[in-house]
Amino acid sequence: MASETSPPRAAPGQGGDWRAGGSQCGPRSPSQVTCTSLPPGRTMIQPAPRLSVPAALALGSAALGAAFATGLFLGRRCHPWRSRREKRLLPPEDSPLWQYLLSRSMREHPALRSLRLLTLEQPQGDSMMTCEQAQLLANLARLIKAKKALDLGTFTGYSALALALALPPAGRVVTCEVNPGPPELGRPLWRQAEEEHKIDLRLKPALETLDELLAAGEAGTFDMAVVDADKENCTAYYERCLQLLRPGGVLAVLRNCQLNLTSAVEALLSGHHL
Repeated sequence: MASETSPPRAAPGQGGDWRAGGSQCGPRSPSQVTCTSLPPGRTMIQPAPRLSVPAALALGSAALGAAFATGLFLGRRCHPWRSRREKRLLPPEDSPLWQYLLSRSMREHPALRSLRLLTLEQPQGDSMMTCEQAQLLANLARLIKAKKALDLGTFTGYSALALALALPPAGRVVTCEVNPGPPELGRPLWRQAEEEHKIDLRLKPALETLDELLAAGEAGTFDMAVVDADKENCTAYYERCLQLLRPGGVLAVLRNCQLNLTSAVEALLSGHHL
Protein backbone atom coordinates (compact mmCIF):
# COMPACT_ATOMS: atom_id res chain seq x y z
CA MET A 1 0.00 0.00 0.00
CA ALA A 2 1.34 3.40 -0.99
CA SER A 3 2.23 5.97 1.60
CA GLU A 4 0.25 9.22 1.82
CA THR A 5 3.45 11.23 1.29
CA SER A 6 4.43 9.45 -1.90
CA PRO A 7 4.34 11.65 -5.05
CA PRO A 8 1.43 11.06 -7.43
CA ARG A 9 2.07 8.88 -10.40
CA ALA A 10 1.33 9.99 -13.92
CA ALA A 11 -1.60 8.42 -15.60
CA PRO A 12 -0.84 5.82 -18.22
CA GLY A 13 -0.08 7.41 -21.57
CA GLN A 14 0.69 10.84 -20.08
CA GLY A 15 4.07 10.71 -18.34
CA GLY A 16 6.31 9.01 -20.84
CA ASP A 17 6.24 11.12 -23.99
CA TRP A 18 7.41 14.74 -23.24
CA ARG A 19 7.88 15.40 -26.94
CA ALA A 20 4.15 14.97 -27.47
CA GLY A 21 3.30 17.60 -24.87
CA GLY A 22 2.54 15.32 -21.92
CA SER A 23 4.67 15.91 -18.83
CA GLN A 24 8.28 17.02 -18.22
CA CYS A 25 9.82 15.16 -15.35
CA GLY A 26 13.20 15.70 -13.79
CA PRO A 27 14.80 14.36 -10.60
CA ARG A 28 15.19 16.83 -7.70
CA SER A 29 16.53 14.37 -5.20
CA PRO A 30 17.08 10.65 -5.00
CA SER A 31 13.66 10.17 -3.40
CA GLN A 32 11.51 12.84 -5.05
CA VAL A 33 10.41 13.50 -8.63
CA THR A 34 8.52 16.61 -9.78
CA CYS A 35 6.44 16.77 -12.93
CA THR A 36 5.47 19.86 -14.88
CA SER A 37 2.82 19.68 -17.53
CA LEU A 38 3.55 21.33 -20.88
CA PRO A 39 0.76 23.01 -22.87
CA PRO A 40 -0.64 20.91 -25.66
CA GLY A 41 1.19 21.39 -28.92
CA ARG A 42 4.37 22.81 -27.31
CA THR A 43 7.68 21.01 -27.75
CA MET A 44 10.57 21.21 -25.34
CA ILE A 45 13.85 22.29 -26.96
CA GLN A 46 16.82 20.18 -26.05
CA PRO A 47 19.92 22.17 -24.96
CA ALA A 48 22.84 22.21 -27.41
CA PRO A 49 25.66 19.89 -26.42
CA ARG A 50 28.59 21.64 -24.78
CA LEU A 51 32.08 21.20 -26.17
CA SER A 52 34.91 20.32 -23.92
CA VAL A 53 37.87 22.71 -23.67
CA PRO A 54 40.16 20.56 -25.85
CA ALA A 55 37.46 20.30 -28.51
CA ALA A 56 36.87 24.07 -28.51
CA LEU A 57 40.59 24.71 -28.83
CA ALA A 58 40.83 22.30 -31.69
CA LEU A 59 37.95 23.98 -33.55
CA GLY A 60 39.43 27.44 -32.92
CA SER A 61 42.83 26.36 -34.16
CA ALA A 62 41.29 24.86 -37.27
CA ALA A 63 39.36 28.09 -37.99
CA LEU A 64 42.48 30.22 -37.56
CA GLY A 65 44.46 27.91 -39.80
CA ALA A 66 41.81 28.08 -42.49
CA ALA A 67 41.69 31.88 -42.29
CA PHE A 68 45.48 32.12 -42.52
CA ALA A 69 45.63 29.80 -45.50
CA THR A 70 42.85 31.72 -47.27
CA GLY A 71 44.57 35.07 -46.65
CA LEU A 72 47.90 33.69 -47.88
CA PHE A 73 46.28 32.30 -51.00
CA LEU A 74 44.41 35.52 -51.78
CA GLY A 75 47.53 37.60 -51.05
CA ARG A 76 49.51 35.66 -53.61
CA ARG A 77 46.73 35.85 -56.15
CA CYS A 78 46.20 39.62 -55.66
CA HIS A 79 49.84 40.69 -55.36
CA PRO A 80 50.20 41.91 -58.98
CA TRP A 81 47.04 43.98 -58.63
CA ARG A 82 48.24 45.52 -55.38
CA SER A 83 51.60 46.39 -56.94
CA ARG A 84 49.91 48.19 -59.78
CA ARG A 85 47.81 50.21 -57.36
CA GLU A 86 50.85 51.25 -55.33
CA LYS A 87 52.76 52.65 -58.30
CA ARG A 88 50.79 55.91 -58.32
CA LEU A 89 48.93 57.36 -55.35
CA LEU A 90 47.78 60.59 -56.99
CA PRO A 91 45.33 60.86 -59.91
CA PRO A 92 46.65 61.77 -63.37
CA GLU A 93 47.67 65.41 -63.76
CA ASP A 94 45.18 65.90 -66.60
CA SER A 95 42.28 64.69 -64.43
CA PRO A 96 39.56 67.41 -64.41
CA LEU A 97 38.78 66.71 -60.77
CA TRP A 98 42.45 66.97 -59.76
CA GLN A 99 42.87 70.22 -61.69
CA TYR A 100 39.78 71.61 -60.02
CA LEU A 101 41.09 70.74 -56.54
CA LEU A 102 44.47 72.33 -57.27
CA SER A 103 42.86 75.47 -58.68
CA ARG A 104 40.77 75.91 -55.53
CA SER A 105 43.25 74.83 -52.84
CA MET A 106 46.71 75.99 -53.99
CA ARG A 107 48.08 79.30 -52.66
CA GLU A 108 51.45 79.35 -54.43
CA HIS A 109 53.63 82.43 -54.16
CA PRO A 110 54.46 83.86 -57.64
CA ALA A 111 58.21 83.37 -57.12
CA LEU A 112 57.59 79.82 -55.91
CA ARG A 113 55.51 79.05 -58.97
CA SER A 114 58.19 80.46 -61.28
CA LEU A 115 60.81 78.33 -59.56
CA ARG A 116 58.66 75.23 -59.90
CA LEU A 117 58.20 75.77 -63.64
CA LEU A 118 61.91 76.49 -64.06
CA THR A 119 62.82 73.32 -62.17
CA LEU A 120 60.55 71.18 -64.32
CA GLU A 121 62.56 72.25 -67.37
CA GLN A 122 65.80 70.87 -65.89
CA PRO A 123 67.10 67.28 -66.21
CA GLN A 124 65.51 65.19 -63.46
CA GLY A 125 63.20 68.11 -62.74
CA ASP A 126 60.22 65.77 -62.48
CA SER A 127 61.74 64.32 -59.29
CA MET A 128 61.19 67.55 -57.38
CA MET A 129 58.65 67.98 -54.62
CA THR A 130 55.14 68.64 -55.92
CA CYS A 131 53.37 71.91 -55.24
CA GLU A 132 50.76 70.27 -52.98
CA GLN A 133 53.49 68.58 -50.92
CA ALA A 134 55.31 71.89 -50.50
CA GLN A 135 52.11 73.63 -49.42
CA LEU A 136 51.38 70.90 -46.88
CA LEU A 137 54.84 71.23 -45.35
CA ALA A 138 54.53 75.03 -45.27
CA ASN A 139 51.16 74.77 -43.53
CA LEU A 140 52.61 72.38 -40.95
CA ALA A 141 55.44 74.84 -40.32
CA ARG A 142 52.92 77.61 -39.72
CA LEU A 143 50.80 75.44 -37.44
CA ILE A 144 53.69 74.67 -35.10
CA LYS A 145 55.04 78.25 -35.39
CA ALA A 146 58.37 76.98 -36.69
CA LYS A 147 61.42 79.26 -36.67
CA LYS A 148 64.20 76.86 -37.71
CA ALA A 149 63.98 74.18 -40.38
CA LEU A 150 66.22 71.60 -42.02
CA ASP A 151 65.94 70.79 -45.73
CA LEU A 152 68.02 67.83 -46.94
CA GLY A 153 68.16 67.83 -50.73
CA THR A 154 68.06 71.40 -52.06
CA PHE A 155 68.14 70.91 -55.85
CA THR A 156 66.91 74.32 -57.08
CA GLY A 157 65.63 75.28 -53.64
CA TYR A 158 61.88 74.90 -54.23
CA SER A 159 61.23 73.22 -50.88
CA ALA A 160 63.65 75.55 -49.10
CA LEU A 161 61.82 78.59 -50.47
CA ALA A 162 58.43 77.11 -49.53
CA LEU A 163 59.64 76.66 -45.94
CA ALA A 164 61.28 80.09 -45.84
CA LEU A 165 58.01 81.75 -46.87
CA ALA A 166 56.27 80.02 -43.96
CA LEU A 167 58.82 81.14 -41.33
CA PRO A 168 58.84 84.48 -39.50
CA PRO A 169 61.25 87.25 -40.61
CA ALA A 170 63.95 85.95 -38.26
CA GLY A 171 63.48 82.36 -39.42
CA ARG A 172 66.23 80.14 -40.81
CA VAL A 173 66.27 77.23 -43.26
CA VAL A 174 69.46 75.15 -43.36
CA THR A 175 69.40 73.39 -46.73
CA CYS A 176 71.96 70.82 -47.91
CA GLU A 177 73.16 70.11 -51.46
CA VAL A 178 76.31 68.59 -52.99
CA ASN A 179 75.82 69.97 -56.52
CA PRO A 180 76.34 73.77 -56.67
CA GLY A 181 74.62 74.17 -60.05
CA PRO A 182 70.89 73.75 -59.35
CA PRO A 183 70.74 76.09 -56.32
CA GLU A 184 72.17 78.91 -58.41
CA LEU A 185 69.19 78.58 -60.74
CA GLY A 186 66.85 79.18 -57.83
CA ARG A 187 68.79 81.89 -56.02
CA PRO A 188 67.40 84.79 -58.14
CA LEU A 189 63.89 83.66 -57.25
CA TRP A 190 64.80 83.41 -53.56
CA ARG A 191 65.87 87.02 -53.90
CA GLN A 192 62.71 87.96 -55.80
CA ALA A 193 60.59 86.56 -52.95
CA GLU A 194 62.76 88.50 -50.46
CA GLU A 195 63.55 85.27 -48.61
CA GLU A 196 67.19 84.74 -49.56
CA HIS A 197 68.43 85.90 -46.14
CA LYS A 198 66.55 83.03 -44.47
CA ILE A 199 68.08 80.27 -46.62
CA ASP A 200 71.42 78.93 -45.33
CA LEU A 201 72.80 76.83 -48.21
CA ARG A 202 75.45 74.23 -47.26
CA LEU A 203 77.29 72.83 -50.31
CA LYS A 204 78.65 69.61 -48.84
CA PRO A 205 77.38 66.13 -47.96
CA ALA A 206 74.34 66.44 -45.72
CA LEU A 207 75.78 64.11 -43.07
CA GLU A 208 78.71 66.48 -42.61
CA THR A 209 76.37 69.43 -42.18
CA LEU A 210 74.23 67.56 -39.67
CA ASP A 211 77.29 66.53 -37.66
CA GLU A 212 78.52 70.13 -37.69
CA LEU A 213 75.17 71.34 -36.37
CA LEU A 214 75.26 68.77 -33.57
CA ALA A 215 78.84 69.71 -32.70
CA ALA A 216 77.82 73.37 -32.58
CA GLY A 217 75.27 72.61 -29.86
CA GLU A 218 72.15 72.98 -32.00
CA ALA A 219 70.61 69.67 -30.90
CA GLY A 220 66.95 70.02 -29.99
CA THR A 221 66.64 73.50 -31.53
CA PHE A 222 65.04 72.82 -34.92
CA ASP A 223 61.28 72.80 -35.33
CA MET A 224 61.05 70.94 -38.63
CA ALA A 225 63.12 68.70 -40.89
CA VAL A 226 62.43 67.58 -44.47
CA VAL A 227 64.43 64.64 -45.83
CA ASP A 228 64.36 64.38 -49.63
CA ALA A 229 67.93 63.34 -50.41
CA ASP A 230 69.81 60.18 -51.45
CA LYS A 231 68.18 57.02 -50.19
CA GLU A 232 71.40 55.24 -49.19
CA ASN A 233 71.89 57.51 -46.17
CA CYS A 234 68.21 57.97 -45.36
CA THR A 235 68.39 56.15 -42.02
CA ALA A 236 71.48 58.13 -40.97
CA TYR A 237 69.71 61.40 -41.88
CA TYR A 238 66.72 60.29 -39.88
CA GLU A 239 68.75 59.51 -36.77
CA ARG A 240 70.58 62.84 -36.81
CA CYS A 241 67.45 64.83 -37.53
CA LEU A 242 65.83 63.31 -34.47
CA GLN A 243 68.67 64.66 -32.38
CA LEU A 244 68.40 68.12 -33.93
CA LEU A 245 64.61 68.37 -33.64
CA ARG A 246 62.94 69.65 -30.52
CA PRO A 247 60.23 67.54 -28.84
CA GLY A 248 57.02 68.19 -30.74
CA GLY A 249 58.88 68.98 -33.96
CA VAL A 250 57.90 67.64 -37.38
CA LEU A 251 60.02 65.25 -39.42
CA ALA A 252 58.93 64.63 -43.02
CA VAL A 253 60.64 61.87 -45.02
CA LEU A 254 59.81 61.79 -48.73
CA ARG A 255 60.21 59.20 -51.50
CA ASN A 256 59.48 56.13 -49.35
CA CYS A 257 62.84 55.94 -47.59
CA GLN A 258 63.46 52.76 -45.62
CA LEU A 259 63.69 53.63 -41.94
CA ASN A 260 64.42 51.77 -38.75
CA LEU A 261 61.11 50.93 -37.06
CA THR A 262 62.63 51.00 -33.58
CA SER A 263 63.90 54.53 -34.08
CA ALA A 264 60.49 55.64 -35.33
CA VAL A 265 58.78 54.26 -32.21
CA GLU A 266 61.36 55.90 -29.95
CA ALA A 267 60.78 59.21 -31.74
CA LEU A 268 57.05 59.02 -31.14
CA LEU A 269 57.57 58.22 -27.48
CA SER A 270 59.92 61.21 -27.11
CA GLY A 271 57.29 63.59 -28.45
CA HIS A 272 58.32 64.04 -32.08
CA HIS A 273 55.64 64.13 -34.77
CA LEU A 274 56.61 62.00 -37.74
